[in-house]
Amino acid sequence: MRYRSAAVIAAVLAASVLGGGTALADTGKPGADGAGDSYYPQDGNGGYDVADYNLKVGYEPATKQLTGLQTITGRTTQALSSFNLDLHGLTVDSVKVNGRKATFSRTGDHELVITPARPLRNHERFTAEIAYHGVPQPIQDPLLGENGWQYAKSGGAFAAGEPKSATTWYPVNDTPRDKATFHLAITVPSEWGVISNGRERGNFTEGKNTTHVWAEETPAVPYMTTVAIDKWEFERTKLSDGTPVVNAYAPGTPAATKQAEARLPEIIDFLSSKFGRYPVDAAGGIFLAEPIGFSLETLSRPIYSGAAGNVPTIVHENAHQWWGDSVAVDKWKDVCLNECFASYAEWMWSEAKSGQDLKARYLTAVQKATDRFWAGKLYDMGPGNEFTYVYSKGPVALHALKNYIGAAPFDRILKTWPALHRDGNASLPEFQKFAERIAHKNLQGFFDAWFYGNTKPAPEFLYPGDLKPAA
Repeated sequence: MRYRSAAVIAAVLAASVLGGGTALADTGKPGADGAGDSYYPQDGNGGYDVADYNLKVGYEPATKQLTGLQTITGRTTQALSSFNLDLHGLTVDSVKVNGRKATFSRTGDHELVITPARPLRNHERFTAEIAYHGVPQPIQDPLLGENGWQYAKSGGAFAAGEPKSATTWYPVNDTPRDKATFHLAITVPSEWGVISNGRERGNFTEGKNTTHVWAEETPAVPYMTTVAIDKWEFERTKLSDGTPVVNAYAPGTPAATKQAEARLPEIIDFLSSKFGRYPVDAAGGIFLAEPIGFSLETLSRPIYSGAAGNVPTIVHENAHQWWGDSVAVDKWKDVCLNECFASYAEWMWSEAKSGQDLKARYLTAVQKATDRFWAGKLYDMGPGNEFTYVYSKGPVALHALKNYIGAAPFDRILKTWPALHRDGNASLPEFQKFAERIAHKNLQGFFDAWFYGNTKPAPEFLYPGDLKPAA
């Protein structure tokens, strides 16, 4: 406890008298039930910033029953009479704020409204402890199928999904704009293995159960956190700089998948040469048996669909550790900053490792492009359309940008942007302004043509530099 000086106390008392007591009795107001993203207006919450999630979970694969105790450490950004967390399904048993029992209610499909015993002051550090239980259920996505907590045919389970996932298995501020460190202790029957984000902190067996402890000290967006339970085959190595690598292979993983993942140190070295120092505290991969509708750049340890354990996909998901993870989107309309660049990393890899002619690849893509291709927006594409043309039109646009501004400025942008925004968030318009500074060139016309527009670019933007087709 800090003691206030007599002068400070006198000033506060005077302000109380003159201001009707508001200096001593700020009851605050409720925090917003959304983080302000127009695509998903009720995802995330306002009024506070999370620093750390410390999650203790027990899971029984036979019954699919999960019990959790989540301890959130954060700081308010306004005086709060109440605040929200996001939790999809599951039953909340009790809530404490700063060690005191708090009241709570549920609204909508995922809002947990918490009212502390006393209002929280602006800029106050606080802890929120939520005990809960239930059988987790995935969120049904019309494009990608199930997201969040999912069940493996083996009897195990895993968490994966974008833009939503974490809410299906723990209380969270589910917005990319609130990154936090993530600590997990999960107890399962000892015959099951567990893998999560970050570094292993030990296993502890008591009776028939084992507790597995993981710590992700790189601040993570909630959907980038994961846990996966199965009869894993583990593989533990290190990168050349000592960064720990943990791979987990589900039973029946093909040998070709393991051979592809064996190139991970080479892949990370290559990506580091393009994007700067590897920005995460661990590495590896989680290789499912299930052919889910996507692979995902879960922080430090991507999770792969059973049908996607190949080198290009491993390059793509690890490129996200810079583009999407270390530097996350400001809003979901900025998702090209994730997917366009991870997709272009595949182009750069194919050029460096297989000698592919990227000019020929570009011209072929432009020649085959349909009106629908050109209509696909790379910025502010609308909710539900985020994960479409960013994979196809996105890398084509970036190759055009490289030729429009020159290879040297483009390479400098790729390497300095992730360092500039490390552990933060950024928008595509911010990226445009940064590219203009590096290139010493006004790029509004180019970005209007390729990123903001939905028509075929004019020839000056379609065939810049040496991309002009042969006569």
